[in-house]
Amino acid sequence: MTMSLSVLLSLALAAEAFVPNAVTAVAGATRCASGLAMPGTGRGTCAAELGLPRRKMASVLRGGEVFAAETAEAAETFEFEAEVTKVMDIIINSLYSDKDIFLRELVSNASDACDKKRFLSLTDEKSGGYEGRIRLIGDKEKNTLTIEDNGIGMTRKELQGNLGRIAQSGTKKFTEALGSGADATNLIGQFGVGFYSAFLVADKVSVVTKSTDGEQLRWESEAANKYTITADDGEPIEGSGTRLVLHLKEDADKYIEDYTIRDMLKRYSEFISFPIELWAEKTEYDTIPDPDAEIKEGEEPPTKTVPRTSNVWEKINVAKPLWMRPPKEVTEDEYAEFYKTTFKQYDSPAAKVHFSLEGQVEFRAMLFVPSTVPWELSQDMFNDKVKPMKLFVKRVFISDNFEEQLLPRWLSFLKGMVDSEDLPLNVSRELLQKSRVLSIISKRLVRKSLDMFDEIAKDQDKFDKFTSNFGRYIKVGVIEDQDNKEALLKIASFSSSASDSLSTLPAYVGRMKEGQKQIYYLSGASKQAAASSPVLERLSKQGYEVLFALDQIDEIALQGVG
Repeated sequence: MTMSLSVLLSLALAAEAFVPNAVTAVAGATRCASGLAMPGTGRGTCAAELGLPRRKMASVLRGGEVFAAETAEAAETFEFEAEVTKVMDIIINSLYSDKDIFLRELVSNASDACDKKRFLSLTDEKSGGYEGRIRLIGDKEKNTLTIEDNGIGMTRKELQGNLGRIAQSGTKKFTEALGSGADATNLIGQFGVGFYSAFLVADKVSVVTKSTDGEQLRWESEAANKYTITADDGEPIEGSGTRLVLHLKEDADKYIEDYTIRDMLKRYSEFISFPIELWAEKTEYDTIPDPDAEIKEGEEPPTKTVPRTSNVWEKINVAKPLWMRPPKEVTEDEYAEFYKTTFKQYDSPAAKVHFSLEGQVEFRAMLFVPSTVPWELSQDMFNDKVKPMKLFVKRVFISDNFEEQLLPRWLSFLKGMVDSEDLPLNVSRELLQKSRVLSIISKRLVRKSLDMFDEIAKDQDKFDKFTSNFGRYIKVGVIEDQDNKEALLKIASFSSSASDSLSTLPAYVGRMKEGQKQIYYLSGASKQAAASSPVLERLSKQGYEVLFALDQIDEIALQGVG
């Protein structure tokens, strides 16, 4: 049965409107981009193919469906095409959940540029000493924020490759080129999308850069749509480096204010290894003679104080990343200062542990036990606003919002930090993804926490205070953490009929009378109420010590002892 040319042409046009012109050969059939495959060797699946002039097609109608038999011909390969503007919009406005992150990403890029130059200077005897730095200037008149470094700079080819390609990471290529020496650079950026976060707050971005012995160039883009590269004849860059100028959007003018920039730098980039300097206003007061005051005979001329405002380079990152140093080299005062400044605490830590893990998973961490119960936890034992852990990647703060991914909730009273290159972050470096690495780190943090508690238990006064402050969390751990239940039962403490002080279960067992097979406990709203129970009187006469479960957590924890 044959078909008229007009019918075949109608079918071809209809198919072409639905299916892209991409055909891929598969075993035993030809598969159209629609994904449909018809039986029979050498049989086409799309009527759209009937409209392709470059193929010899023979049409056959079977059971109301058109099949197109084609002569053997090599399959064509097509690359996916994407509307660059749309992709950039997704990267800029969907990848990052918080606009403030742009500063973290751009300062990290600047730090990498300095680190690259520092590394290369170590292998170049002619370079002399190198002192990297990063500087930021907010200009209210021009509505711009400038981030400048004296790092390695970029050539014209590197500008095209690093900034002209989405997800192209210059840092990653630099690291790969170094091969076995890459570890010495300690570079931060590996994703290749951090630069585009600039468009979160800017509608125009200018990059002025100069590599060593290279020409000074200007890369410029508006709305991340297209970009230009030209020679730059503006303010010269000495040696090498990059000057990034963000022309801020109308709703992003807060990023010009030095107090806003200072706060963001201290939050995200406090521990960057190179000095970060902010061009900030500084007010000083001078004492001068008061020309309007009456001068009395025999007295000193009256004076007055007048403010004098100037701009100075203010160093922002004055804190030191103590976790990068060996524990033996850090003093107790340094630990206390780090704890107070990093976690905004007023007390000194009651205990701390500082350790690292090397091998398949590498990370450094510090954990602190507060000496007092934080106010937020005194109101709500598991307050969601309390963030116990801070995550850093190569000294750059990433997040403190983990939802029990690093520490179980029974350890939410701790304060701590983890710095690891192995943590599985999403591409915006904001969120942790579940993985085996995360599980290993979490287990080691819990193990080190338990070791720290065991050390506290060796000093009875410290242990009594620890139990008074955080004993309920330990009992929650007994209930919820089956893997560490036995270790927690050794330090979980309860009121006892034998003493006014609290007792651990091992201590209770050590005092059990000969032949006693069970642990006895009574529930009560208070110790006084439990002590007045007739059951206690009967057990005491028989020589049994009784523990008191004075709230629901005590009772559930004791029920699970067996």
